[in-house]
Amino acid sequence: MADLQRIVDDLAARLGRPLLLEDRVQRVIAYSEQNGAMDDIRRDSILRRHTTAEVREWLRAAGVHEAQAPLRTAGAPHLGLLPRVCVPLRHTDGLLGFLWFIDSGPAMSDVQVAEAAAAVPGLALALFHESLATGLASHRELEAVTGLLRGERDAARRLIEAGAFPQAQPVTVLVARPRSTEPDDALRLALEQGLLALRRRLSGHHPLHLVRYDHAVLLTAGPPVPPDELHAAMPVPVVVGIGRTRCELAQAADSYAEARHAAEVTARVPGLGRSAEWARLGVYRMLTQLSDQEVHPGLDGLLADEQYLPLLETLETYLDLAGSAVATSRALRLHRTSLYYRLQRVEELARTDLKDGGERLALHLSLKLARLSGRYQPRDARGGD
Repeated sequence: MADLQRIVDDLAARLGRPLLLEDRVQRVIAYSEQNGAMDDIRRDSILRRHTTAEVREWLRAAGVHEAQAPLRTAGAPHLGLLPRVCVPLRHTDGLLGFLWFIDSGPAMSDVQVAEAAAAVPGLALALFHESLATGLASHRELEAVTGLLRGERDAARRLIEAGAFPQAQPVTVLVARPRSTEPDDALRLALEQGLLALRRRLSGHHPLHLVRYDHAVLLTAGPPVPPDELHAAMPVPVVVGIGRTRCELAQAADSYAEARHAAEVTARVPGLGRSAEWARLGVYRMLTQLSDQEVHPGLDGLLADEQYLPLLETLETYLDLAGSAVATSRALRLHRTSLYYRLQRVEELARTDLKDGGERLALHLSLKLARLSGRYQPRDARGGD
């Protein structure tokens, strides 16, 4: 409720006029300081926390329940009702409530109405989030999940005691990270909207969630939900990392660290696709701990010049296939003579010896590390979603 009140107070201050927020059955949820025109209906609504049946019927007949955009309603002197501007609050096409302004003393300008309408997504989302709270107020759930992902064991106890997560169930964490998008308030809102919509569909998994500045976190009871469900729920393109399932909620921080790691690798290595499990990352599990300055010194010049990309792609394929010339020729559809020529050029330019096992290992790891840093982008891995 604190978030709703903050948004209401901020909007009232920006518009310079009082407002009142109701849920979809017109029970009062929040209101700003009432320092402007006021009628008996507004006064009674605040005192009784709901609107009278006669006024509700009048406003319903005016079309407020069907409205998809701000609507001006006429006054009703016989009811003691001044003209109003009604801004419906909707989330995924469902009506959640109404934002009300008294439209007199003076009337609202079109600019003010448009500014009120611009606040709808944030208000609707906050209102929807409040409606999801089960046993915990939403802000307390947020605090508990934040503590849980920091490794605070008491946070798990609070969530379980409040009935937000079953005591005897394992936990799995998924992290959704936007692709190539700078973090901002609009992005956070999109991530929050996607997770809240998904929570409704996954109620049997006892989902919990948290939105950080550049990624979103989903916790579910039991094995992980299919990552395609998370992709489908998100309004923006994301990559998804999946941590290993842990036997109890108190260990969620470990699964979260893995899921975040997997999402970071997936974002940096397009060839992995849209989703990756931490347990299946292979060598990338350790490479993210290294600096991209650790690459083989002989590769620096090749990585810096686009003309050498075919040589690097040939080298990586050769090393991926355990140094098999036959398998590499087949994979690249390259004549054996051309393959040997390219490998010889790599040896000359990188000042290395591919018959040396230590050199092959250093070169192989260096190419994977360069993928992570973005210094090396094979053509078949570019431009993917």
